[in-house]
Amino acid sequence: MGDCRFTKSNPVLRIVFGLVAALVLSSVCSAEILKVVVNDTIQPITEEYIGRAIDEAQRRNDEAVLIEINTPGGLVESTREIIQKITNSSVPVILYVTPSGSRAASAGFFILESADIAAMAPGTNTGAAHPVILGGGQLDDVMKQKMENDAAALMRSVAARRGRNVDVAESTVRQSKSFTEQEALSLHLIDYVASNEDDLFRQMEGKSFKRFNGQEVTLKLTGQPIVPFGLTLKERILGYLMDPNIAFIFLAIGALALYAEFNHPGAVVPGTVGIVFILIAAFALNLLPTRFAALVLILGAFALFAAEAKFASHGVLTIGGITLLTLGGLLLVDSPIPEMRVHLLTALAVSIPLGLITAFLMALAFKARRNKVVTGREGLVGETGIAQTVLSPRGKIFVHGELWDAVASSEVSVGKSVVVRRIDGLLLQVDPLVATGAVAVSS
Repeated sequence: MGDCRFTKSNPVLRIVFGLVAALVLSSVCSAEILKVVVNDTIQPITEEYIGRAIDEAQRRNDEAVLIEINTPGGLVESTREIIQKITNSSVPVILYVTPSGSRAASAGFFILESADIAAMAPGTNTGAAHPVILGGGQLDDVMKQKMENDAAALMRSVAARRGRNVDVAESTVRQSKSFTEQEALSLHLIDYVASNEDDLFRQMEGKSFKRFNGQEVTLKLTGQPIVPFGLTLKERILGYLMDPNIAFIFLAIGALALYAEFNHPGAVVPGTVGIVFILIAAFALNLLPTRFAALVLILGAFALFAAEAKFASHGVLTIGGITLLTLGGLLLVDSPIPEMRVHLLTALAVSIPLGLITAFLMALAFKARRNKVVTGREGLVGETGIAQTVLSPRGKIFVHGELWDAVASSEVSVGKSVVVRRIDGLLLQVDPLVATGAVAVSS
């Protein structure tokens, strides 16, 4: 058997081992910067996206995670989850508020302060981190103080651990203060003001910083490749559906389609569309802070639309239904920031046409039910026929182009007119039609 030992006389094995070592080293030390772009509210999809990016950077042993952020704020629970991911990350996380005109407000400021490196571009701002009551309602002083103290404690904990200005950071919670990028830098809320990524990396070159676990780290990121980390198809779709305006539109379309199916049983298509749209809306609303009492308002709106068609209130009930539907839309999503609520324009744009269409369809349906049946056996009742034989009291009459057996309330001679009163199986109950046009009343 041949000698397979790793020696100078066995160059093939040397090449193989060299390739394997190179592959191992390249997978262990990718020396790349994973770039995440957040240009949205802070909600469950944002939380999933950032968490997935940090997990991927740790798996690849990247040099750092760069999160470029522009957000008006968002949900507290999603913010806490993101902060937990950032502080527990083995890969340094850089938060960069960019481009100019962007902001890291409310929840965005909490996330900015939790990062290993906090930076802002010129013309950006941050702060205004005071907790907002969901839905804009009023709480008693004790509960309001509890919410404020809880948010302030989180801010103190994060800022102190990162070595930033705790007192000023806390003032954004208690006093809703906001700061420009230069103010934030001078007050030691952030570490750098940089015009772009390359400028930021140049300023960071050779400067150490303390990580959340107390470890001193120095990054050399200048010239390192930046790898964009995008949203998955699922996250893109869910991010689109997480827009409360879209969820409300889907809910309204689904309700209208189901109504059309109820009025035209067997049409199939409206029912299918209605179920699909309502389930999609329900899925989105399940991820959002939904106020389910608003759904009662929406159901009440459809009840008023139906009542308008039945009682003909000359539009009063329709206006009431449109008002309830608009209020239901506005109150549907219980969010602390306007960007995560249904806009007034959207609510009106959906409620007014939907109210008018639904009331119109309801009116058509009730009118059709009130109309006399003119087809089938039921359509014979009230029709006028001609006696083909003497009815004394039984004989035959011609009505609706057909010959029927009939029983008259009094004797009717051949050729006389009769009116159909009732149908008993295949036998018609009729009354004679008097010469003046009045119908004789049977005893």
